Amino acid sequence: MPDSQNRTDDGKLVIAVPKGRILKELRPLMTHAGLEPEADFDDPKSRKLQFETNVPGVSLIRVRSFDVATFVAFGAAQIGVAGNDVLMEFDYPEIYAPLDLGIGGCHIAVAEPAELSSVDDPARWSHVRVATKYPNITRQYFAARGVQAECIHLNGAMELAPGLGLCRRIVDLVSTGDTMRANGLVEIERVAEVTSRLAVNRAALKTRSEEITAWIDRFREAVDAV
Repeated sequence: MPDSQNRTDDGKLVIAVPKGRILKELRPLMTHAGLEPEADFDDPKSRKLQFETNVPGVSLIRVRSFDVATFVAFGAAQIGVAGNDVLMEFDYPEIYAPLDLGIGGCHIAVAEPAELSSVDDPARWSHVRVATKYPNITRQYFAARGVQAECIHLNGAMELAPGLGLCRRIVDLVSTGDTMRANGLVEIERVAEVTSRLAVNRAALKTRSEEITAWIDRFREAVDAV
């Protein structure tokens, strides 16, 4: 259980944002919310991970999407932007996610080789072996329909697993589906829809209520406007 703190050592408010595609979609919302980072933030050559902003006492950290929830849950960041796939997988009670930002749209799906899907009937499954970076979501999804899921935890290249005999199926995040199709896989079930959410540390929300609520309101206005 995280030993949550509600402030960084210097008292700054820290906002954790994810690297990659979601960050590109997030930037217009940040601008509309009145949050502008220092120049290095948008420099692809910069190795910095923490950035000052135009708002005194507010800094940004840029981390892997899967790590945002951990930084927020443990209080290293008071606010973060995370996909609900990450929030569902870790299910930290220390995190409150009050706002769907409507960005990063994709979904979690079950996929298998195309030749298998033509003869496979998911309704007859009692046990499945899958490769996934979402073992908790996967087990819960299959358990709800009485299927035991054996999960092989991989952090990437899930699409290779069936062809190399590691397992017959995968559970993975799907955006366009191009990678699955390129590797001979087809989607057979949709597990959950995914968008990015504004997540806050519950303890910080109590002790810094006015400050954090103001940022929630700023981002809500940005979502409505963009």
